[in-house]
Amino acid sequence: MKSIKYIFALVAIAIASFGYAQSSGTKTITFKVDGNCDMCKDRIENALSIKGVKSSTWNVKTKMIEVVYRPSKITEMQIHQAIAKVGHDTDKVKATKEDYKGLHGCCKYRDNPE
Repeated sequence: MKSIKYIFALVAIAIASFGYAQSSGTKTITFKVDGNCDMCKDRIENALSIKGVKSSTWNVKTKMIEVVYRPSKITEMQIHQAIAKVGHDTDKVKATKEDYKGLHGCCKYRDNPE
């Protein structure tokens, strides 16, 4: 009986948390960003230290980024553009040759495919 109460309590907390996240006006997206190393990780995540982005986490191994943002402040396309501006391709926006050229040698994912 205690375990059933415990499960119901966890479900109630999860539902309340989900409701809060929805009412807080945030959205979470996940997409691919090309890069190679921890320097790339820092650059990509720092590119999203902008108004409207609550958090971002890029995984070096999977090349996937999770971004929590406020759609009322920034669009998904603006997020992709901010990442491309620092030299990293995303699913939707490719970095310019000039922006890519500015990357450190070990970060040049186009030249060093894994």
